[in-house]
Amino acid sequence: MRAVSWRDWSCTVTVAVADDAALHRARQVVTGEMDTMAAAASRFRSDSELSRVNATAGRLQHVSPLLAEAVAVALRAAEVTDGLVDPTLGRDVVALGYDRDIEDVRRQPARSGPTPTDRPAHGWRDVHLEGELLLVPRGLALDLGATAKALTADRGAAAVHAATGSPALVSVGGDVAAVGGAEWELRLSERPDDDEGRSLAAYDGGIATSSVLARRWTVEGIQRHHLLDPRTRQPATGPWRTATVAAATCVAANTASTAALVLGGDAPGWLVARGLPARLVAHDGSVTRVGGWALEAAA
Repeated sequence: MRAVSWRDWSCTVTVAVADDAALHRARQVVTGEMDTMAAAASRFRSDSELSRVNATAGRLQHVSPLLAEAVAVALRAAEVTDGLVDPTLGRDVVALGYDRDIEDVRRQPARSGPTPTDRPAHGWRDVHLEGELLLVPRGLALDLGATAKALTADRGAAAVHAATGSPALVSVGGDVAAVGGAEWELRLSERPDDDEGRSLAAYDGGIATSSVLARRWTVEGIQRHHLLDPRTRQPATGPWRTATVAAATCVAANTASTAALVLGGDAPGWLVARGLPARLVAHDGSVTRVGGWALEAAA
């Protein structure tokens, strides 16, 4: 197995392949997938398709197949979680101060508190997508960050496998997708600088970790994080600081890990009901394993 890592999207990206000769091509493929996804779905790029759609909310827009796919995935995540994972909180996360790349947000000088936004008249169910025609109601802004990252991992792993024939694994900021039938050894950690991570075996499918620890910033001395509870439109305040979930795809795993942090104390039952193995870490560091998460006791 050969792997290469680099920084992009303010996170660590890793590509691993079983065939040494495929590594260079694999990185090219994943870089291409990330570049095209950013051009379509980044809310931090003023020239992205998503920025254009948000700026002209209320108008029917023709969008690219990739943005249509990314929006469809986000709306499906909202549907299967009954709105716990909501792609229409773009205005709210901006009002809380996350209005550009997180590394730029942290470098900003001290600012006043967030400007509250009025509760919009519409929600995610009012976003209409028909083929490549998209209508975002006036007053809403899409933020596809979580699901688009996971979708990029799924697309990247599949594209590497198709281009090289090698089993492949792609991790984008801890959202992991694997194809090709190989066994991979992953290090499970809450943050990139966590040296106490545990190892586990992974096979085809997805594993995603959502956390309130990494993407944080401060406004008037108050710590904020990027994972909002759609019910309050404020940073989630549940008992878990990190949720890791395994599923058939990275998108499914990420959808569930995000929902678990929003659900809080109800997350274990919700995950078990859906047959999803998960590892939940509370703010005091205690670990809860559900749904058949089969790791050694130390993990």
